[in-house]
Amino acid sequence: MSLTEHLTAAFLAFENKFSAEHNEKVNEIRSNAFTHFEKMGFPSKKDEEWKYTSLKSLLKHDFKVFPKVQNTTEFKEVKKYFLHEIDTYKIVFIDGVYSSFLSETTHDGFDICLLSAALAKPKYKMVIDHYFNKIAKKEDSITSLNTAFSKEGAYINIPKNTVVPKPVQILHFTTGTVSEVLTQPRNLIVVGENAHVQIVERHQSLTDNVVLTNSVTEIFANKRSIIDYYKIQNDLKSASIIDNTYIKQAQQSVASVNTFSFGGNLTRNNLEFYHEGEYITSNLNGITIIKDKQLVDNHTLVNHKFPNCESHELYKGIYFDASTGVFNGKVIVEKEAQKTNAFQQNDSILIDDKASVNSKPQLEIFADDVKCSHGCTIGQLDEDALFYMRSRGIPKKEAKALLLYAFANDALEKIKIPELKTRITKIISNKLDVNLGFDI
Repeated sequence: MSLTEHLTAAFLAFENKFSAEHNEKVNEIRSNAFTHFEKMGFPSKKDEEWKYTSLKSLLKHDFKVFPKVQNTTEFKEVKKYFLHEIDTYKIVFIDGVYSSFLSETTHDGFDICLLSAALAKPKYKMVIDHYFNKIAKKEDSITSLNTAFSKEGAYINIPKNTVVPKPVQILHFTTGTVSEVLTQPRNLIVVGENAHVQIVERHQSLTDNVVLTNSVTEIFANKRSIIDYYKIQNDLKSASIIDNTYIKQAQQSVASVNTFSFGGNLTRNNLEFYHEGEYITSNLNGITIIKDKQLVDNHTLVNHKFPNCESHELYKGIYFDASTGVFNGKVIVEKEAQKTNAFQQNDSILIDDKASVNSKPQLEIFADDVKCSHGCTIGQLDEDALFYMRSRGIPKKEAKALLLYAFANDALEKIKIPELKTRITKIISNKLDVNLGFDI
């Protein structure tokens, strides 16, 4: 049985089990999504958007969608993956199932809870009908697959004029109850007018069993809202993730997504911003440090539809061994979007001869009064700078690491949670195999 056939059987079982729990509109959305997935199938390298990233080796696995055995996990086993240095709200899932023991949710003034509850309870129906599956790309087969199986994930709804007092962590752990598992978390985040929230998301395998995560997040930033979103991708080499994040911004909102890709077998990040008002700011930042035969593919889109808006995009990559980086960044400035200020930059360093990068920054501009720029650099370490540092008594290994750290620091400076910045700095230090010798 092929993976697609296996997913068809799993979807029929899923419908029979959960359709009665959710409203008719949600069930119809799921059914239509799976029909589209069956028609389109998994993307291949024949698709322009997947030209440099193949899923062929992953699709050979016999993934289980709903593991029958569920493990319990103690906090001490996973503490190092939490941002435990500060107080946070936490939404934690073990093998796709909510862990109340490890979580700290709330309904006190705002909702930080489960999507399954929002989909099932009548009091959330108005929000679900208004927001669920409204900006997720319906023509994308991978997103449609997630929509078809959407049941569990984070539901965050922040009402107007509310500042969430502490960050929110969304953590997904897989324990290896089966040898090959496909998880499909779905997050819905609605941030009201003048509201502010910080979110940290992480997916982590606890064993070497093969894991494929197909994640979809929809984020709605209403008027003058502020959203800071951080994705930590430092999984085992047996784990792969396809992460689809869609953001719709209303006037004067500020949305920032920072993606830190350090681990995993295959990582594909699809990040799309849609402007629906004036004076919007979108920030996209990323750091990639990988080795061996790992692959990280960052696909971004910012669609400027209204005048007087800004987007700032900066992705830095460091590639060791035979690793591969892909960057495809597209900025669309529509005819009405006069006075747009759009900046896009992708810089990569290839440490070893077999490492490679495929970079394609794109601007599609239909307005005539704009300030737009894009750029791409691919190179190696500056030998003159390295020689200078060594001549000042700095060992080669440490000098090399300091230069690489300085290269990535522009994107690192965008982090607004000090404890998270310290954590990411330590991960970078480990990836560069050196103690940087200073605190940030």
